[in-house]
Amino acid sequence: MDFYTNQNKWKFILSLLGVIIILSSLWYSNLLVNHIRERERDNIRIWASAIHKRAELVKTTDLFFSQLQIEERKKVALLAEAHKRINEKDLDEDLTFYFDIITSNTTIPVIQTNSKNEILGSMNLDVGIDSIKILDGDLLASFSQYPPVMMDYYNNEKFYLYYKDSRIFNETQKMLEDLNRSFINEVLTNTSSVPVIITDSSQKIALYTGNIKDTKASDSSYIQHLLIKMKNQNKPIEIELAGEEKQYIFYSDSDLQTQLTYYPILVFLAIGLFILFAYLTFSTAQTSAQNKLWAGLAKETAHQIGTPLSSMLAWVELLRPNEAVQEHLIEIEKDLNRLEVISARFSKIGSTPKLEANPIYTLIDEVISYLKTRTSKKVNYILKENLSQSKITLVPVNAQLFAWVIENVCKNALDAMSGDGIIEIVLNEDEKQVHIDISDTGKGLPKSNFKNIFRPGFTSKKRGWGLGLSLAQRIIEHYHKGKIFVKSSTLNQGTTFRISLKK
Repeated sequence: MDFYTNQNKWKFILSLLGVIIILSSLWYSNLLVNHIRERERDNIRIWASAIHKRAELVKTTDLFFSQLQIEERKKVALLAEAHKRINEKDLDEDLTFYFDIITSNTTIPVIQTNSKNEILGSMNLDVGIDSIKILDGDLLASFSQYPPVMMDYYNNEKFYLYYKDSRIFNETQKMLEDLNRSFINEVLTNTSSVPVIITDSSQKIALYTGNIKDTKASDSSYIQHLLIKMKNQNKPIEIELAGEEKQYIFYSDSDLQTQLTYYPILVFLAIGLFILFAYLTFSTAQTSAQNKLWAGLAKETAHQIGTPLSSMLAWVELLRPNEAVQEHLIEIEKDLNRLEVISARFSKIGSTPKLEANPIYTLIDEVISYLKTRTSKKVNYILKENLSQSKITLVPVNAQLFAWVIENVCKNALDAMSGDGIIEIVLNEDEKQVHIDISDTGKGLPKSNFKNIFRPGFTSKKRGWGLGLSLAQRIIEHYHKGKIFVKSSTLNQGTTFRISLKK
């Protein structure tokens, strides 16, 4: 199989295989990502469930400590009542029950004073306090958490019973506070890397944040936006900690899960960019190689033509004095001039040609005049113009190369018409460009070949190299910065080429 001729088919096959490979890779990558994502979500669900149960445990513990505090207060109230009863009863009455209540207190610190704050007795105090005679200063402040119990003794003298929470209760309270702090830290610095926000009961004010960048955590508008996003993803966890009002834990997907969500898209973009870069690189390299090949071939052709051409010109000069061959010399000189033009054209391929302002209508008319004498009489040439300056409109072109383009397009039209038909050339313009439409009444082109026809080597003829239109495209687009393309074509009716050049 001729690879070059069928390169479009090969491109399609290779592209299809590439797409299949890419889609297969993306499908498998996406499958793995989904498995990892589901595992990550399971971890978050387990974490949320554990946090919820831990919050319930903290709440239950808080209730237990609250009950313990109430019971201790009841004990103090009972202790104070026992002191009152002892002082209200006669000495003959059995006071054993009340004394038992007082002596059974082994945990609650108690200080009894008179109205002058002189300490009359104490129980369960720290070592070193027994020497203090007056209840004041720091000691009084430590026993001012609760109002003292007032007791009336004989002679209407008043005594006071000061008390505070027991050491066991304080240690238990500290343990509860540590438990609360530990709970908060565990929520905020979770091993699942879940972004967390703990809010107050209004669910609007953020009290704590975890796994959120410090720069963003201080941005209130960002936090509010994140709270809405978190609430849409997961239901907030309600918690009640000791001594605090109701709070809510908001959380969202971890950074890893978010990254896994976009991973397949990034892979697809990376592969696509790599393929695009590879295509552009190889296409540029191929174009560069073609340009060098074109330039080398053209210059070598000009060089090869130049040697016999010089020799033939010398022979013409030697034959010029001979009157018998003058008619033949005229025709030979015409062909030699033509060869000089061809050699000049080839020599300009590969180098930047000089563009000069030329009347575009006149250039095309000269080409048609040349073609008329060398083509079938059955071919009718029509040249029309709709230009603002008529036949003197100037366009910057290289006359020799541009004439070559018109010749190649017209010869392609002649082949399509098999030497019998109409070639019509119409010149139009807009503000910036001149458009040259070259139409024929040939066999036409299928739309799939509109671009292929300009590829080197592509030809629908049994004989030919398929280089004419490729050269024409190179001259117009590379050297004149214009455009040449198939404007329209209908099978068995004809084709129209358009050449657009800057004014």
